[in-house]
Amino acid sequence: MDYKIGRSVSLYSYQEEYYLGKMNLEDCIREVSKTGATGIELLAEQMVDDFPVITPEFKDQWFGWMDKYGTEPTCYDAFLENHIYDNRTLTLKEQVKMMERDIKIAGELGFKTLRTLVSTPMDVIEGSLGCAEDNNVKICIEVHSPFSLNSGWADGYMNMILKTGTKYFGFMPDWGIFAKRIPDVARDQARRMGAHEECIKLVDDEFEKRCQRGFVKIKYDLDLGKANMEFMKANGFFDMMDKIEKMNGNAADKAYAGDSFTYTWNDPQDIIDNIQYIYHTHAKCYNTHEDYTETSIPIKEVIEAYKKAGYHGFVSTEYEGNRLINDAFDVDSVEQVRRHQEALRRAIEG
Repeated sequence: MDYKIGRSVSLYSYQEEYYLGKMNLEDCIREVSKTGATGIELLAEQMVDDFPVITPEFKDQWFGWMDKYGTEPTCYDAFLENHIYDNRTLTLKEQVKMMERDIKIAGELGFKTLRTLVSTPMDVIEGSLGCAEDNNVKICIEVHSPFSLNSGWADGYMNMILKTGTKYFGFMPDWGIFAKRIPDVARDQARRMGAHEECIKLVDDEFEKRCQRGFVKIKYDLDLGKANMEFMKANGFFDMMDKIEKMNGNAADKAYAGDSFTYTWNDPQDIIDNIQYIYHTHAKCYNTHEDYTETSIPIKEVIEAYKKAGYHGFVSTEYEGNRLINDAFDVDSVEQVRRHQEALRRAIEG
């Protein structure tokens, strides 16, 4: 099967160093280029000083950096903020206008895809499709755990795609939906917070059971909180919490148990089944070891599905392990991204 998988990095991966002022935007782009990745995924709202204004000076600088470091724009991360007022939610017209603003910025900076969050209302996406086509930018809804492809939730968006016939909306899988194990750094952090070994083992065993029998997938609902609660209930959350309670579990035990539901395992066949609607990918990672194995996500297995499906697009490292270690250790996002990119390279080229 013909495939062309490019390697990209979401600059969100460097959030720790960026927040602390250790790296600026150019530093992030430079570090991406050192890994051999060619794609840049940008959080403009965080990293463009005059946002939402794109000044001629910034635009020249941006494309200058792309030339200097041999990189290219891959995905623009948008955040639809429909609660900017204390007393009301933005109207549909206001939300569409905000989405169109980001689409136009993405097009101006050379991006072909735009990431939107699962909280983005479907009618806002549908109302923005004309602008997306005019600017040649594909809107991608992030399929973030516990949401999944081949699910009632995804069916709602698929129906909209089929109804409109659009080629400018699709899916962006986040590899948190392909977590076969709870990250080791999450387990270690739970221990530091005071979790008991017997409770940690229970949570790990219950997660493994969910992976083996298959997760009950989340349903489509305009109320995301309701959908998530039904998902957790269907997958044994309350039964597990009862067991933790009977073991006299403390707050750290309960927190680890609850956090275990932020990771899900789905068959990578989901990628193959939906490949024509997948335009970009978040290659989520939490801890990549010196031997280039990721602690929770079977990179090679997932990449093989992309190869088999004939994927033409980028997989973008999104390192999120910082929050699982920064209570006790210095974070080295640069090294984590480098390791993950090497793991991706080996899987793609192997």
